[in-house]
Amino acid sequence: MNVIVDLCIVPIGVGVSLSPYVAACERVLAGAGLKTVLHANGTNIEGDWDTVFAAIKRCHEIVHQMEVPRITTVIKLGTRTDRVQTMQDKMDSVETKLTQVRSSQP
Repeated sequence: MNVIVDLCIVPIGVGVSLSPYVAACERVLAGAGLKTVLHANGTNIEGDWDTVFAAIKRCHEIVHQMEVPRITTVIKLGTRTDRVQTMQDKMDSVETKLTQVRSSQP
């Protein structure tokens, strides 16, 4: 089953800069061959359910190996059975509607 996930992994007890941990997780996700879009508060991930969740588990393992004693993670996810939908499909759909609204305004 294909899944689109919004992932936010937050290391606890490491100070205020989280970019080294984000970079480590981004490398894990890329190494798993997953399509990702990094954003200001997390990463969107698209792929096979088992592959995505194995990569998330690996992110936790890697971050703990970086001497992080505690991690909290927020995951939002969506699946569809009626058709295949990508992250780009979802963004394009919204952009199309925004363009229609803009073109109908005076």
